[in-house]
Amino acid sequence: MNLKKDKDRFKKLKVFEKSINYGFRNKLLLNQALTHKSYANEKDMEQSSDNERLEFLGDSVLGLIISHVLYNEYPGADEGVLTRYKSQLVSGETLARIAKELGIGEYILLGRGEETSGGRKHVSNLMCSLEALIGAIYLDGGIKASHNFITKVFKPEMQLVKEGKGSKDYKSIFQQTVLRKFKTTPFYRILSEIGPDHKKHFIVEAVVAGKRYGIGSGPNKKSAEQASAKEALGALESEKELF
Repeated sequence: MNLKKDKDRFKKLKVFEKSINYGFRNKLLLNQALTHKSYANEKDMEQSSDNERLEFLGDSVLGLIISHVLYNEYPGADEGVLTRYKSQLVSGETLARIAKELGIGEYILLGRGEETSGGRKHVSNLMCSLEALIGAIYLDGGIKASHNFITKVFKPEMQLVKEGKGSKDYKSIFQQTVLRKFKTTPFYRILSEIGPDHKKHFIVEAVVAGKRYGIGSGPNKKSAEQASAKEALGALESEKELF
């Protein structure tokens, strides 16, 4: 896309930059971070022109910076506590909530089918676009710019975690419970992917030592795994009651 020719898109991106308090030197990175796969396919754009690669990078950058912040913020906390806090902060629920607060949905480029199905409000689109945005900021401004952006937009969520009110991370709770009880870790298997690329629905099972403990579904793998872990925790509680 030639942003110099598409003046409306250029102006819209400038508004978004102002709202997030970060100005991109390379505006194409920002535009890519906000380009959904359905739009790129519909416009016959290059395969790497949507936001999926940036999402992959942003996920790692986010994990590193959140880990660093937590390490400094809680000097007396052990690995288990830090892992639980991190999982809460990078959960799909938290990312989608932050993306909504930033108004990201308004700026995503979507294909017609995704637009019609309400794609601007889909949790998976919001969380993926936020991670892609973080990846774009990292490439554009480096680790310092990424750190500044993440600490700013995650500050309210950090406070919720500190107060014990953050999003409940069932995967972490389940993993710690399984480690304690079985001395092993659970794994998650995708049972099915339903629907077209722009509107996927995942069904996942939580398995421990070859036994299924829970099944969950969601619009992305992360949310489906969380749902299966929640059900699995209930199954473990029932086992406890039987003995």
